[in-house]
Amino acid sequence: MSMIRRLLALVLASAAAHAACAADFSPAILYDFGGKFDRSFNQSASEGVQRFKKETGIEVREFEIQNASQREQIMRQFVHRGATIIVAVGFTQASAVETVARESPDVRFAVIDGLVDLPNVESINFREQESSFLCGMAAALASKTGKVGFVGGMDIPLIRRFAVGYRAGVAYVNPQDEVIENMTGTTPAAWTNPSAGSELAKGQFGRGADVVFHAAGATGVGVMQAAADAGVLSIGCDSNQDYLHPGGVLTSALKRVDVAVYTVFTEARSGKWKAGPRVLGLAEDGVGYSLDEYNRKILTPDMEERLNRAKADIIAGKITVPDYKAP
Repeated sequence: MSMIRRLLALVLASAAAHAACAADFSPAILYDFGGKFDRSFNQSASEGVQRFKKETGIEVREFEIQNASQREQIMRQFVHRGATIIVAVGFTQASAVETVARESPDVRFAVIDGLVDLPNVESINFREQESSFLCGMAAALASKTGKVGFVGGMDIPLIRRFAVGYRAGVAYVNPQDEVIENMTGTTPAAWTNPSAGSELAKGQFGRGADVVFHAAGATGVGVMQAAADAGVLSIGCDSNQDYLHPGGVLTSALKRVDVAVYTVFTEARSGKWKAGPRVLGLAEDGVGYSLDEYNRKILTPDMEERLNRAKADIIAGKITVPDYKAP
C-alpha cells in the first residue's frame, strides 16, 4: 500500500511540475503590415500559431500592427503581461526586437527575416532563392511566349533574392526566355496595395508575359487576380495560394514561416530553444513549391519530375542557386 501511495505521490508531483511549467510559459507573436489574414507571409505565421495552439491547448497572444510606432510599444506590453517568448514577423521588426530584447534580457525573442545578434534572440531566415528557382523552372516550362513576369513588393534585398532565384530557374530551362520585372514600391505600403500589383501585372501581360510570379505579400492578391482575369498563369508566394484561382495558379513558392513559428514555440516550451541565427532552405524543408488538387492538371507529372530532380541537385550541391548581392 505504501508503494502505491509513493507512486501516486510521484505522479501528482510530476503533474504539478508540468502545470507549473505550462503556467510559466507564455508565448506571443507580433504580425507585420498586412495582418495575419494577408493570404501570404503573415498568414503562414498564423498557421504555425494555430497548429501550436491546437496541439498544446496553450493560448498565444497575438497582435497585428497598424503603424510602425506600435512595434516597440506592443512588445513592451507583451513583456509586461508576462510573455516568455515573443516572435516578431518580418525584417522591419528587427530594430524593435533589438531595443526591447536589450531591455528584457530574461525574455526570449525570435525575429523572422531579420538578424539581431543578442543572447536572447533567435534570427530565422530562409533561402528564398531556392524555392524561387524551382518556380522559375515551372514558369519557363509552362510559358508559350518565352516571356514571364515577376512582381515584387517592397524593393529590398530580400525580395531581390526571390527575383534572382526566379531568373536563374527560368534560364536553367531556357536561357533565351525573358523575365519582365517590376517592384511595387520602396516603403512598407508596397505590401498592401493589390491595385498597384494588378496594374503592374497587366503591364507585363501587355508585353507578352503569360506567367507571373509575385513576391509581394497582400499586393500579390491583385497580381493573381489580374492573371486570372487575363487568362494567364500566376505563381503564388509564401503560403500555398493555389486555391485562390483553381486551375490558374501554376504553383506557389512556399516559405515555411508556419514551421518556423511552430518550432520556435515548441522548442521554447520544451527547453530546447537556442538563440542565434537559423537559416532554412530546401534541405531543411523550409522552402519549396506547392502541388495539390488545385494545380495538378497544369503542373504536369513531367514538370514535377524535372522540379524534383533539380530540387535534389540543389540539396546535393550539384546546382548552385545564386543569391542576391547588394551593390
